[in-house]
Amino acid sequence: MRAKNGKTSEVRSSTYSNSPPHLVPRAPRQASVVFVFQTPWGWMGISETSKGIDAVVMPQASRQALLSELPADSVELLEGLASLRLREAQAQLTDYLDGVRQSFDLPLDLSGGTSFQQKVWRTLLSISYGRLRSYQWVALRVGGSHYARAVGNAVGANPMPMVIPCHRIVAHDGSIGGFSAGLPLKRKLLTLEGTIAQLRPER
Repeated sequence: MRAKNGKTSEVRSSTYSNSPPHLVPRAPRQASVVFVFQTPWGWMGISETSKGIDAVVMPQASRQALLSELPADSVELLEGLASLRLREAQAQLTDYLDGVRQSFDLPLDLSGGTSFQQKVWRTLLSISYGRLRSYQWVALRVGGSHYARAVGNAVGANPMPMVIPCHRIVAHDGSIGGFSAGLPLKRKLLTLEGTIAQLRPER
């Protein structure tokens, strides 16, 4: 997702039409439609296509801060217009952040990514709550260790953080690695899941 300030944020919002694969010429896009809601951790946003949820905007301190992360042509979906699927996604995300849910049961639309990105994202979905894996671990499952850098790029392009648990990916040496939504939030998520103590101590 490209924010108003021209920087790339952690999520690419969707339209209600199916997004073509990345790096393929795109048809003209309609404005992105995002359902915005408040959670115990801050304001979040989610969007969907006819196939499923396709974007999650990570918690922001205020509604205005969240809206500033969205593309300029985004349309905020009023709460009363949210579909049953968006409401279910909202409920599951809220339960996860409350510590009462450990997995998500939602239809996902990954078609906005390349075939390689989709392969990486599906591999991330196999990492269960309470587990940590390295970029190299993912690379070995999508083609070989020489794909580690490409895996890192695909992880960073994940459009649905938390739902597709890229926060469970750490560096090969056991250090925290990166996170598109920022390391403070990654530490908070790993603390929630009880895995923060598995990281190599920071110097």
